[in-house]
Amino acid sequence: MTHSIYDLHTHSHCSDGELTPTALVEAAKARGVSVLGLTDHDTVAGVSEAYDAANGDIDIVAGIELSCLWKGRNIHIVGLNIDIENPVLSAGIEQQGKARVDRAAEIARRLTLKGIDGALEGARGYSGNGIIGRPHFARYLVDNGHVKTMAQAFKQYLGTGKVGDVKQCWPSIDTAIAWIMAAGGTAVLAHPDKYGLTRTKLYSLLEAFVTAGGGAIEVVNGVQDNNVTLKLVRAANDFNLLASCGSDFHREGQPWQALGCCRELPEQCNAIWDSWL
Repeated sequence: MTHSIYDLHTHSHCSDGELTPTALVEAAKARGVSVLGLTDHDTVAGVSEAYDAANGDIDIVAGIELSCLWKGRNIHIVGLNIDIENPVLSAGIEQQGKARVDRAAEIARRLTLKGIDGALEGARGYSGNGIIGRPHFARYLVDNGHVKTMAQAFKQYLGTGKVGDVKQCWPSIDTAIAWIMAAGGTAVLAHPDKYGLTRTKLYSLLEAFVTAGGGAIEVVNGVQDNNVTLKLVRAANDFNLLASCGSDFHREGQPWQALGCCRELPEQCNAIWDSWL
């Protein structure tokens, strides 16, 4: 029996991924993905192209990944099965776009103070027509010899608590979820284990998430330890949340985030796609 492969968290060059939406869809087809969610950061610009590229060979779920704040922490909320033309969501996306422009300028200003000039123009060169994200700054830092790897760029300059960690511009978690719900989508807490929260703080976040209308969490995000998966299964069930999964794919050559790499959801989960039937 062939199992469907769901990958509900991916990125194209419309945000900080490297592939065009068409190339992303073609790559997903080649890897046997059955259902692909395109969830670019704070934009839905690539969704229509992904639909066209699917050509009936793969199911496309319209999505987005919104940056927001909870108790001063940068949290990401994925919206799945959204109406990309909803006016409330569209207004939110416009607000996010302006916030990203301001954030990019502030990151560049801070890097200048560290003796790194030209970062804004450099990052913009990598983003093309898409929004500017920290990975674009990271690529600039690597290619201009300030660090050796993308990972080092985040560890030294762009990661949590570092000079490039600018997050004051984002809306509250309540606002981000409200935009998704207005567009008829399901709000999904992205990669819960990557925030470095204790169980107590994670459950506090989930309580706020559910109160605001959140409906699911990513039980599986990319290749992860089985103990992490089981921990998130328990959290999902404790809060009566649906379970989602995704690779968080950005580019080739990262096997821990390869398209379709995420394992099947454990049987004790309530899969988000069952709610779409």
